[in-house]
Amino acid sequence: MAADRIETRLYVPTSLAVPTIGLDAPRAHYLRHVLRLQKGARIAVFNATDGEHAARIDGFGKGWCTLAVEEKRREPAPEPDLWLVFAPIKRARLDFIAEKATELGVSGLWPVFTQHTIVSRVNQERLVTTSIEAAEQSERLSIPQVFEPAKLDDVLARWPQERRLIICDESGGGAPIADVLAKQDLALPHAILIGPEGGFARAELDAIRKLPFVTPVGLGPRVLRADTAALAALAIFQALAHDRLGSPPPRFIARS
Repeated sequence: MAADRIETRLYVPTSLAVPTIGLDAPRAHYLRHVLRLQKGARIAVFNATDGEHAARIDGFGKGWCTLAVEEKRREPAPEPDLWLVFAPIKRARLDFIAEKATELGVSGLWPVFTQHTIVSRVNQERLVTTSIEAAEQSERLSIPQVFEPAKLDDVLARWPQERRLIICDESGGGAPIADVLAKQDLALPHAILIGPEGGFARAELDAIRKLPFVTPVGLGPRVLRADTAALAALAIFQALAHDRLGSPPPRFIARS
């Protein structure tokens, strides 16, 4: 990997194994008018397939920008396959969940509507944008898949049986999450389910617990907000998964 540090990173979904790539109007505007970069400036471009490459701004035009792809800076790296399944909450805190869950390395974000979910609509496109921006800032190479919002019952009815679902049970019916995860193979696909601000309905929680792929866990004696519970559960999972899989743990980077 190149030793020099490049501040600006852009997620590019297309192949980086080409000499030149083109950016769409929003990305071109961002580089030229927000960051005020000029022709010849170096940035980094990345995706999960090709890793991260250095690139140099080759030119700007009306609604476009071209980049000359240069040396590879980082190779693609495997990550734990972990989804966050969560009941939507108010907009600012929903953005916070998407941003921080991306920073914590989730591979999927799935908003689900439960019986007590207050929010009735989710802007899926906004979640995608927030996740991309968080990936660019946090130096990860992939971005999470953002699934279309759906009713929890429908999601569970078509749940992939090979993916373990860890439900954070606010009623106190689950064993401590660290104890549960310590006994599981975290290299296998997992998901963490967080309920709404008012908690799961009793009948809903009882039905979920009976599913063969579900394991209930507790997050301690304190009452946590939904966004706090999500981040706490993800942080514990990733800490154990990185330790178990022998991959380097996430680094802490101060940024505004």
